[in-house]
Amino acid sequence: MKIPVFVSSPTKLSRRQVTARNQVTEQLESLGMEPRALGVTDYPSDFPLREVLVIARHCSGGIILGFEQLHVTAGTHKRGTGKRNERPVDDPLSVPTPWNHLEAGILFAVGLPLLVFREESVRGGVFDDGVTDLFIHRMPLGSLSKADEYSLRDVFLNWQRKVRAHYYSDGT
Repeated sequence: MKIPVFVSSPTKLSRRQVTARNQVTEQLESLGMEPRALGVTDYPSDFPLREVLVIARHCSGGIILGFEQLHVTAGTHKRGTGKRNERPVDDPLSVPTPWNHLEAGILFAVGLPLLVFREESVRGGVFDDGVTDLFIHRMPLGSLSKADEYSLRDVFLNWQRKVRAHYYSDGT
């Protein structure tokens, strides 16, 4: 039996992003884990946010994939808060799906071991360094060098020990 793991990822991705998501799911499957996701393997019957909680309660780990979903080149940070706080968008912003943050919060709240990846330019919320006790990992994009493959495998092996401990305990 495979261990269910919640994967937070947008459903609409670029080809490059699909390749990265596939690299992550291949790692999961090689470790005997089954990726579960709202709108991919599980479909909401009532309220999507409630369904995330239902799925999370049946999983033993969570992965958050922070892919860019919105690219902002012009705008104002903290608009309307006064000259001391307002500032223009100087560098383009890469914004992930808001569902990453919602799902990460639910997974954290139910006590699942989390593994967080982000594309290089994605920032904010769960993807900010130091927000949680988690290390935020760089998204595996494209073909990896042998050293990067080993590093990625080590990340998954360390995380999967916690997932297995959760799975084989009563979840507490």
